[in-house]
Amino acid sequence: MSLKDKVPPSNIEAEQATLGALLLDWEAVGTVIHYLRSDNFYSIQNKKIFDAMLKLYNNGQRGDLITLTEQLRSDNELENAGGPGYVTALTDTVPTSANVEYYAQIVLEQSVRRDLIKVSSKIIAQSHDDTVSSRAVLEEAQKMIFELTDTNQTSTYKEAKDIVFSTIEMIEKLYKNKNAFTGIPSGLRELDTMTSGFQDSELIIIGARPSMGKTAMALSMIQNIAIKEKIPAALFSLEMSDKQIMQRLLAAQGRIPSQKIRTGLLTMQELQRMQDAAGVIYDAPLYIVDTPNMKLLDLRALARRMKIQCGIKIIFIDYITLIKSENTLVPRHEQIAEISRSLKSLARELNIPVVALSQVRRDAEGQEPTLADLRESGSIEQDADVVMFIHRERQKNQNQENAPKEIMGIPTKLIVAKQRNGPIGDVEVVFLPSFTRFENLERGM
Repeated sequence: MSLKDKVPPSNIEAEQATLGALLLDWEAVGTVIHYLRSDNFYSIQNKKIFDAMLKLYNNGQRGDLITLTEQLRSDNELENAGGPGYVTALTDTVPTSANVEYYAQIVLEQSVRRDLIKVSSKIIAQSHDDTVSSRAVLEEAQKMIFELTDTNQTSTYKEAKDIVFSTIEMIEKLYKNKNAFTGIPSGLRELDTMTSGFQDSELIIIGARPSMGKTAMALSMIQNIAIKEKIPAALFSLEMSDKQIMQRLLAAQGRIPSQKIRTGLLTMQELQRMQDAAGVIYDAPLYIVDTPNMKLLDLRALARRMKIQCGIKIIFIDYITLIKSENTLVPRHEQIAEISRSLKSLARELNIPVVALSQVRRDAEGQEPTLADLRESGSIEQDADVVMFIHRERQKNQNQENAPKEIMGIPTKLIVAKQRNGPIGDVEVVFLPSFTRFENLERGM
């Protein structure tokens, strides 16, 4: 191994040029701090100097050789920063401040390369550890690489003063637009009013007994999010194939009885509506994964890749208890607890909502479900930010799809049983079994 291979990537000249250019053009500090941090500097002296610059900038002071030297002296860091002579010489390294962003990008580039070496060293060490499965090593490796590629991750914490102004701007925007939601709207008006849409980093659970319409609810929301609003969405369907999912979407979008879609017994008008629906769905940023018995690590890895490559803004999972845990030797409730925690962690990592469907216990049949009825593990209730249940009376007439159009709508209650950051309560919607979709009650009745 050569000496060059042992020395971490760095460019001291670019670091000095960045600092010198900032002293020449202090306004440029406001530009580079959006992506450059003191940890990106390899030299200890340059790191201390940039920290002092940030303090001056945050205090509203203008940085120059005098104020910067005084700031370093008051922090007892002047000697660690190379002394007054080193600070003074910084402006001699650059004739102009015009290329400050170019210099800063070089500093950032070398910092990323050092981080890649650190990550690679960790991966190598874990790969030699026989107590850790290869799948777990891959999961951790992908997570660390994703964090490096997330350009928005510039610090591990934020001060209140950095957050308050952007928050005020968001509230003022909502004030001007009374109908706006802070999150991704589901399309069900009463639900969106209660939740302000699905929020980033949140884990949302939709629970119900079998055949209550969990998948139909998810697809109805996806229809609004991806097909109508053109918001990139991913659906992990662990129970139904991609073709079955598409048949349901075509039926819902074209308002064609799903039984006719399955049998192909369509009228000319229905065939035209189906083709029109197909055209609309074709342009939708919707991504479907229909892998049965999907393992948790595979789901997380694919979700990360779809976030980077497809820019997905929300994930739906149908459904949570069909996800396979890597640790099959522990009891099932512990596996579900691990899966639940992991999905919440995934939502925070990708900073998008994760909506997972879940069955409820058999004891809840015929009555309104509660949080205690979530199947397999109480950790789902604990980890979820929002929990809602679908409740309606079972259809007595199994041929409901063939019923007259005016009685197709079945009033259904969507019970918001938990919302960490908002109110709870009931939302009235309508289920259209012929089209296997949910709609707002006023429009559907």
